[in-house]
Amino acid sequence: MKVRGMVTIFMVGVMLAGVGCATKGLFGAKEADELKEAVEMASRAKVTIDQAIKTASDKQSGLVIEAELEKKHGKAVWEVEVVTAEGNVMEVHVDADSGAVIDVEQKKPE
Repeated sequence: MKVRGMVTIFMVGVMLAGVGCATKGLFGAKEADELKEAVEMASRAKVTIDQAIKTASDKQSGLVIEAELEKKHGKAVWEVEVVTAEGNVMEVHVDADSGAVIDVEQKKPE
């Protein structure tokens, strides 16, 4: 499940930061900076991934297929992807500080 993989990646980042491991030796400079930013954003978020998924599920019925913490709308936002009964993929953006739904939009194919 993609959410479990993302949580695992997050936890690996936390462990690396916690033991003082030099992430730039394991990753490229860009990836290390992104990982550091993700860890910092997650540590400041007041809303957990589980809370964001529940909020998104309450707002948009369907099957949650992905959730990740991103910087959108100038702040930390949980982006939760939900597949509807009609087969549409909807993105529910949940404010990581307040837990409020910012918006819901249909994901466009790339």
